[in-house]
Amino acid sequence: MKPDPDPSKRPVALLAFGDDYRRQIFGPEEEARLARLVTPVSIDLRVSAAPLPGAARIMLTGWPTPRLIPEILAAMPQLGLVTHAAGSIKPIMPAEGFPAGLIVTNCVAQNAIPVAEYALAAILLANKRILALGLTYREMRQGRKAVLANSQALGNYRRTVGLVGASTIGRLVADMLRPFDLEVIVADPYLSEADAAEMGVTKVTLAHLFENADTVSLHAPLLPDTRHMINASLIDAMKPGATLINTARGALVDEEALIAALQREQIYAIIDTTWPEVPEANSPLWTLPNLLLTPHIAGATSLEIRRFGVAVIDSIEAFLEGRPVPGQVSFDQLDRLA
Repeated sequence: MKPDPDPSKRPVALLAFGDDYRRQIFGPEEEARLARLVTPVSIDLRVSAAPLPGAARIMLTGWPTPRLIPEILAAMPQLGLVTHAAGSIKPIMPAEGFPAGLIVTNCVAQNAIPVAEYALAAILLANKRILALGLTYREMRQGRKAVLANSQALGNYRRTVGLVGASTIGRLVADMLRPFDLEVIVADPYLSEADAAEMGVTKVTLAHLFENADTVSLHAPLLPDTRHMINASLIDAMKPGATLINTARGALVDEEALIAALQREQIYAIIDTTWPEVPEANSPLWTLPNLLLTPHIAGATSLEIRRFGVAVIDSIEAFLEGRPVPGQVSFDQLDRLA
């Protein structure tokens, strides 16, 4: 189905977020593409009481969109596609779920790319021991030979990387690690041996992973049974000088146990997500020298958010042309997703 040259005949699409977010996800090229496909109607559901377009066939949502309630969906009986210009759809899903027959997509795959890139960079730099050697260099103020004299093994040759979770991001990180001379082990109860072989990794238990990995990177969803799954027992079992990387969710980790291990100078950590999201003002996380703390920047930010705009327009185009719509959410797996 080609775009109708008559704008009045193009299907209505509700953009259920404000103009600020619209400008983040759409540049001029995306706006032009969108306008060729649909008649966009912007209503920020957080603040606007404007009547919803009953003729809408498509709804675009995003991070600013509040949780959808049945009345919103009922007001648009012709709705056939909800396309989420952000990561997981779960934060805005109606408690009752979406109506049968409604196609729902999200940008989990697009959001996974910058997270995996951050994790890859963190893994490679952790194996070069930049935190430890950076501290030593500042203290000694001498050259490479003196700084490396008493350092532990470093480098990205024959080191062991442990990935906790074979999620979309975990799998992408594993794929990005393929060119390197590293052993990659993965702990995930839902990962089959066949899938592990296809990923080029070895499936292990969580305990084995923490005991043997030089670098541990977390990629599990936060669910009731994964809260504080990275506990004192696992953290204390890490190899001396190993690095824990968290780009997933802060509450996966027992923060007190992590702080205790860091204070003992047992391990290093690169942490992008904490719980609470901004640590308390007096938290030791702010001052621990063997911790690199970043403000939840691994996921899509600034320029990277434009991927969402391209993806949702691709979904709209496929929907209108009757093709398989990319990025569809598999609701039978939602209980395992972030």
